[in-house]
Amino acid sequence: MKTRYLFAALLLVAACSAPEQKEDKSLKEINAISNDVKQQHAPDKRSRIYEIVANKDQQGNYVLRGATNLPEARQALLAALQEKNIVALDSTRILPDAALGEKTYGVTTQSVINFRTGPSYASEAATQTLMGMPLRILEKRNGWTRAITPEGYIAWVSSGGIREMSQAEYDAWTSAEKIIITTHYALFREQANANGAVVSDGVWGNIVRADGESGAYYRVILPTGLNAFVLKRDAQKLGAWLKQRNPEPKNIIATGKQFIGFPYMWGGTSIKAMDCSGFVKTCYYLHGVIIPRDASQQAYVGENVDISGGIDHLQPGDLLFFGSKATADSKERITHVGIYMQEGEFIHSAGYVHINSLKPEAYNYYPSSTRLVRVQRYTNQIGVDPALVRTAEHPWYN
Repeated sequence: MKTRYLFAALLLVAACSAPEQKEDKSLKEINAISNDVKQQHAPDKRSRIYEIVANKDQQGNYVLRGATNLPEARQALLAALQEKNIVALDSTRILPDAALGEKTYGVTTQSVINFRTGPSYASEAATQTLMGMPLRILEKRNGWTRAITPEGYIAWVSSGGIREMSQAEYDAWTSAEKIIITTHYALFREQANANGAVVSDGVWGNIVRADGESGAYYRVILPTGLNAFVLKRDAQKLGAWLKQRNPEPKNIIATGKQFIGFPYMWGGTSIKAMDCSGFVKTCYYLHGVIIPRDASQQAYVGENVDISGGIDHLQPGDLLFFGSKATADSKERITHVGIYMQEGEFIHSAGYVHINSLKPEAYNYYPSSTRLVRVQRYTNQIGVDPALVRTAEHPWYN
């Protein structure tokens, strides 16, 4: 008796689920097409957004939902569906989100602010920006803002860490004379003396508006709009500083040595803490050059250096990339980067910033040297490769 009831129940489940399975097959086809569009237009989510998926509404209609900052990608999806005679309602959003109104520009308001891969503190750390760094705002969600950094990196930041601006406000900020912090750490104070209350901390690379001078201090306006004072010995006028930047290898290396012993932190790109690629990025930024954020992005710009015969042709300043070489079944994978110095030694952030050697006989031999897979030279490509931009020539800073 139990067997007969069980068989009947199974038939009933199968009968009820058959139409749903057919519907799921169609839905699966739409999402497969959408995924193909994503792979073509936005293979790297760090620099392009494509989050369009299909589902069904209560009326049984197929509906496209999600967002992209690539109008051409959405159009490609709609065209592909039309070609296959698939009808789907378009409820996608093009970023920047229309709900932002005119507030699609911004700057970082704190000395260092953490960006994350998603809109929550539980999400993985992605990158950092410095006070005064220009941003492009894409959308807001539950107290979090998704924005683009000058190097094109897209991530989420707590909305309290940035000042939103209209284009007019941003243009006023951009055109104003500015001051940049030129020492490891500084303090912005309410008065032009050492006893003035602290308004904010500052770190190397922070940018604020100039508002005059008072003895040994610059009078400045922070991105928050607050007035403050900072010691002249800790800062310089941004225009003059940029003109003095000379990103020669010896200068990049000298700056890197300024951070020896500084701690490693995943997602860090400031002197407070930095990961391997954040260390490289910071060394270049402090010499007036904006480069890609992650090692796997840095590894494919600039000039490739042939290391098939060993390291004899390396030059100071070359970037060393470690990981795993491409095989018949897998692509090349980059997991670490350092800056070559000379005689086999390089400086990098691994646990903390320090110097290691590629040579097995050296006391400071880096065990992972056998995983050196690529070397790139930036020296003669700054301003030539579009991914290696002088700050003075970057449109967001001018």
